[in-house]
Amino acid sequence: MAAVYVQVVADLDVEVQRGGHDVRVCLAGDLDKSTAPLLKDTFLALFAEGRVRVVVDAERLEFCDSSGLWVLVEHRRRVAAQAGSLGIVGVHGVLRRVLDVTGLKSAFDHVTVAEP
Repeated sequence: MAAVYVQVVADLDVEVQRGGHDVRVCLAGDLDKSTAPLLKDTFLALFAEGRVRVVVDAERLEFCDSSGLWVLVEHRRRVAAQAGSLGIVGVHGVLRRVLDVTGLKSAFDHVTVAEP
């Protein structure tokens, strides 16, 4: 991955790593009602660039509520309509539980659980 862009808002750090056709979005902190718009804007900007193969790295994500989850699901639908993909790696904690309880794990192209 070549270019790196980091933006910090409230309690969420979003680092975008662009490389070839793929992009990795690394999240750190809390993905909730107040920070979900930042992730949504990041996804929309990447989509506008034609980047539809996205991996979200949730290893340093400490919290995710329904607002954050909805942004992830919404973007998965957006990229899928363009034959793209959205996967999540490093899933643990609250995000893991929410994906398990809601059954939304299957909504993503791949979900990789973090090693303990």
